[in-house]
Formats: sequence, C-alpha cells, structure tokens
Amino acid sequence: PDEVNALAQLMTWKTAVVNIPYGGAKGGIGCNPRDLSHSELERLTRVFTQKIHDLIGIHTDVPAPDMGTNSQTMAWILDEYSKFHGHSPAIVTGKPVDLGGSLGREAATGRGVVFATEALLSDHGRPISNQSFVIQGFGNVGSWTARLIFEQGGKVKAVSDVSGAVKNNTGLNIPALVDHVKQTGGVSGFSGGDKVDPGILFLEDCDVFIPAALGGVLNKEKAQEVMAKFIVEAANHPTDPDADEVLARKGVIVLPDVYANAGGVTASYFEWVQNIQGFMWDEDKVNKELKRYMLHAYASLKDACKANNCDFRMAAFSLAISRVARATLLRGWEA
Repeated sequence: PDEVNALAQLMTWKTAVVNIPYGGAKGGIGCNPRDLSHSELERLTRVFTQKIHDLIGIHTDVPAPDMGTNSQTMAWILDEYSKFHGHSPAIVTGKPVDLGGSLGREAATGRGVVFATEALLSDHGRPISNQSFVIQGFGNVGSWTARLIFEQGGKVKAVSDVSGAVKNNTGLNIPALVDHVKQTGGVSGFSGGDKVDPGILFLEDCDVFIPAALGGVLNKEKAQEVMAKFIVEAANHPTDPDADEVLARKGVIVLPDVYANAGGVTASYFEWVQNIQGFMWDEDKVNKELKRYMLHAYASLKDACKANNCDFRMAAFSLAISRVARATLLRGWEA
C-alpha cells in the first residue's frame, strides 16, 4: 500500500537525519491486534516470519516494533527466524532484555522526543519545567514522553488515546494516569482529570502540542485552529503539507517526525551494535549516547535551516537527501 511505501521512505530519511548506518524499510500485517488472542498473535507472527525469513537478515533488513507490536512480537520473530538460520539475536531490535534486547529501548522513542523538545525549547529560552503540554496518543511513545516531561517538571494538561481523552489545567498526575491505563486499558475514566472530546485536543491552549498517535491528524482546517506555539511530531507524518503551510503562516514552529521520533530507531541501532559485538551496555550509556545523537542531529538541522533559509522540515529532508545522495555517488552509482 502507498502508506507502507511512504513510511519506508520516511525511515530512509529518518536514519539519514540522525546519521546512523541504516536504510529504510517498512512492513506489517493488516489486522487489529486488539481483536486477536495471545496465541492467535503468536501464530500470525510466526507464519509471517516463515514467509519473509529469506528477505530479512542481520545485514539486510532488521525488523523493529511499531504500531500494534511490542517486545513479545520481536521475541517470536527472533525464535522463528532462528529455526531457519540459527540463533541470531541481531535479526530484530526491541526484543526483551532477556533475549538480547537493549536496556532503555522501550523508552527510547519517547526519550528522544523529550531530548528533541528540550533542544528546541532551549533555543527559545524556555525550560521544559515552565511549559504546558498536550499529548495526542498514550501508547508507548506518548506515555513515555508524558512520564519524562512530568519528571522534568513540565505540565501535561491533556492526553488522549483510543478510549477517550482527559484534561486537567493544573497538570495531570502522569504516574497515576499510567497506573490507571495499566488497570483499565485506556485513559478514559481517570479520576484525576475531566473528560474531553479527543477529536478537539489540538484546540487546547498550550505551549507544546505533541501528536503521538496516527498519521494525518493535522489537516489544513485543524491547523488554522491550533493554539500551541510549538508542535513536536512524535507520530509518523501527523501533519499534511497544507497544514504545514498554515502553521508556518501562524508562526508555529514544527519539529518534524523524521527527526523528533528518531530516538526509537537510534536505540534500535544501539541494540543491533550490542548484539553484533556480543557486549551489552548499561542503561546510562544507552541514554547518554541517545542524547548525544539527538543533540548532534538537532545542531545539523539548525545549520541546514540557516544554509537553506528554511523551516525544520525542509532542513531535515535536505540534510537526509544530501547524505543519501553523497553515499550513492561515493559508491559509484549514478544519481
């Protein structure tokens, strides 16, 4: 499908922006995991792996978790692949730590979003602790982003997920909300906030709006009503091109997905490196390296903005495409 092709291309640019030695690919199964039992998900994953085991490889294509999948899914892929090719922990990333997964990988995408947000706000003289946030999506990325912002003293005013949305103008108690979601499966019904319409979360007055769910949530009409001063794209492709133009005219600064949510693939690279070396890092090293990569990429984006007199999204694409083009030409392939 076009969506999968687009996401594969986005992955190519994302890995180039953070300057890790990966290309880009995307794949999946068309189903709703919530409708399937644990054993059905396992059988589906194993059959899928049987069909693609000759197409993936530790130096060819390394799957990682995305929407609807988790570390358990990666464990099944690893086990099934190993039946054909021998034990190969580097074949997938985002695995359970007990099977060669990396410490810090689960939180890495959200942590990367926070590092990116921190860098952006710092450029405008704003610490996270004095800012208000609205987060659309409370899955892995959204919940970790919220937790880390809360730990730094930021005020998360509203969050949403598939069950609904909750709001508290004085700031939600994120650890309590995380516990509520674990018990009930969604943010709906949380006693520490008021129920609001998740469809109009982007209308909330806040400093930073973080879309962390599906793509295509901000169109031209919605962009005209956005109240936030900054948008940090934790989801893949949440803003369409028409919305980008509207937001630019309004002076809203958008940190694009190809950079903002690259923490996950960067930590996947760290996990792959650890598996190849057979030497595992402690969590502090993972987080320290992740911050270094994210801040270095941000500095490169700023330089590209100045050189091309453009916004962050155009800078990210120009930086990524130039790096891929340069590598292509160095290999002797005609561009």
